[in-house]
Amino acid sequence: MAWLQTADDLGFKVELGHRPERIVSLVPSWTETLFAFGLGREIVGVTRFCVEPAAAVAPITKIGGTKNPEIKAIAELKPDLVIANAEENRREDVERLRTIGIPVLTTYPRKISAAVESLLKLGSAVGREAEADTMAREIVRSVSEIETSVGVWSKLRFRVFCPVWKNPWMAFNADTYAHDVLRMVGFNNIYAAAGERYPRTTLEEAVELRPDFVLLPDEPYEFGAKDVEELKPLLPPALSRRVVVINGRDLHWYGVHMVNGLKSLAALMARVRASAV
Repeated sequence: MAWLQTADDLGFKVELGHRPERIVSLVPSWTETLFAFGLGREIVGVTRFCVEPAAAVAPITKIGGTKNPEIKAIAELKPDLVIANAEENRREDVERLRTIGIPVLTTYPRKISAAVESLLKLGSAVGREAEADTMAREIVRSVSEIETSVGVWSKLRFRVFCPVWKNPWMAFNADTYAHDVLRMVGFNNIYAAAGERYPRTTLEEAVELRPDFVLLPDEPYEFGAKDVEELKPLLPPALSRRVVVINGRDLHWYGVHMVNGLKSLAALMARVRASAV
């Protein structure tokens, strides 16, 4: 009899004979969350981008990157379960793992509420339902507090250009978790209506969409102060004074990071909004 039978976020069946004792995580935010669940001993492999919690994750076997994991190295670790994400990991890698008999739980949240559901599903899959439920309640409470504090600004949103890459410039549309986070903190993503989830664009096209601010996350592309200085001369004068670097994890990471990350981003964006009023 199976210990667990469930379907992941893509509808694939996941069947486990016992609680996972050897786990490989291909998703940095879920790696941090698994440690928060108290599963440090069970985690046997992570990607080189899994950097939190720093001290705990440092000695764990690295199995490549999120886009190019070493399938053979993962198989040699004999995991009971691999944690993946439909955006961060390639479908062909997940399929190869399933083909060689390794169970994979793939997450694919595109809204904050869906990220909470994925968290609860992950908790169930690794035998940490109580911990996941507590964490989910904290996230829901944080979201409620943020939405209350945003108040009327939820109807009077400033427009933002928030790229995730440059050379070429890339943004994201409404069918993404990052879009939902911006919505929650009271800002309007100018690429919400784009046909592609991660549309390529140019600065000229972005400026034509009349953003009030440019937000530069430091993940996945590592935007920083140098990018701000390079960008300012290329923007209209008013917009050039409204370029802000933000924490990319606060915008993109799921799981335990949401507890404080969403509040941190909301506080920053409240200051950004106040500067323009």
